[in-house]
Amino acid sequence: MLPQSPPARQWRVPTVLPVVKLAGALVLAAAGLLFADGDRVQLVLAGLAAAALAGWALRDLVAPVRLAVDPEGITVRRGFAGRQRLPWPVVEAIRVDRRTRRGLTAETLEVDAGDSLHLFGRYDLGAPPEEVAEALLAARPAG
Repeated sequence: MLPQSPPARQWRVPTVLPVVKLAGALVLAAAGLLFADGDRVQLVLAGLAAAALAGWALRDLVAPVRLAVDPEGITVRRGFAGRQRLPWPVVEAIRVDRRTRRGLTAETLEVDAGDSLHLFGRYDLGAPPEEVAEALLAARPAG
């Protein structure tokens, strides 16, 4: 009997994040309108900050899947909403980088594809990076 390969899996931005970002954009825009008192600079700055936050939320809505894996390789997000396919032979390493600063520990999943390094945080994946790294390594064919 042949060993079965793990099914395709994907990791995406949690649904609540774009909602929070859009709400933040609305709050910034409203604050700019309420507190600018005719100061065009404050109004423009609040508008730019709100637009940047809304654009960030839009990216999460348009391309929520940040990472996917199947028996042939890994698919990562590239640019605003593009994707890049990384076949298993080009994936050199999958690891989790942990850094502690001021009592807080940050974990980042690193997918090293030789010419490119792809980094994913917990909020990119909607899961702990350690758990995702284990799933990726389990999906990688032996040899």
